[in-house]
Amino acid sequence: MDAPYRPQLTNAARPATYTITAVNERGEELPTPIAGEHPLTLYVDKREIVTLMTLGGAPEALAIGYLRNQRLVKSIEDIVAVQVDWETEAVAVTTRGGLGAIDEKMDKRTVTTGCGQGTVFGDLMEEIDQVRLPTDVTLTEETLYGLLDNVRRYESIYKQAGAVHGCALAKGADILMFVEDVGRHNAVDAIAGMMWLDRLEGADKIFYTTGRLTSEMVIKCAQMGIPFLVSRSGLTQMGYEIARKVGITMIGRATGKHYLLFTGRERFVKR
Repeated sequence: MDAPYRPQLTNAARPATYTITAVNERGEELPTPIAGEHPLTLYVDKREIVTLMTLGGAPEALAIGYLRNQRLVKSIEDIVAVQVDWETEAVAVTTRGGLGAIDEKMDKRTVTTGCGQGTVFGDLMEEIDQVRLPTDVTLTEETLYGLLDNVRRYESIYKQAGAVHGCALAKGADILMFVEDVGRHNAVDAIAGMMWLDRLEGADKIFYTTGRLTSEMVIKCAQMGIPFLVSRSGLTQMGYEIARKVGITMIGRATGKHYLLFTGRERFVKR
């Protein structure tokens, strides 16, 4: 059986943390880990698209996921190569047939909220109306608690250095992927890219984020086909309205044994 297609990829992850010297309240010098932050300019077929500020832990997946979630490419097969060069602070993506209608999409660019300042291209709501999420899956309260406990136990850059957001893809309470970055949008995009590369569908998955449940976070989760979105943080009004519109089961303020179920109650099973 032939292996699934993968584009040509570099393997150019940067160190997650760097150690500097800080002085505490007692005047003592302490070696202190801090999160990395690097500009990475995305070029597609030699055309500059955007500059992302990133931790640099999964730059190839980030580039793929960004193009996926911005609806600039339709499938992983459309991508020939993803080449990261930190000396030039650039990632070059080569496609098979170009992006098509890119000028129209970039003319309709919207700057979104959040760390690292996100952008959304094209006719946002018109395209989200086409998303169909599964209705025959459920999330139990017991599974939610198990996931939150696993997230708490996960070794993370945040525990070492702070200053990052984390996102996880889970099946049941089991974490399949955990990505941290300086912006929550980058972490989501990196997971979206990994899902494409690994041919993972979202229908039976849960997406967890430490960040706010904004409109763009909800839209990206829906585009990835994931019916469950969980956050330890709160939500925005537009995030709430879009979650209701697309039918996502959205849970916020989720820590320990506490949570708030905002939308999609029909999929949630309280024990």
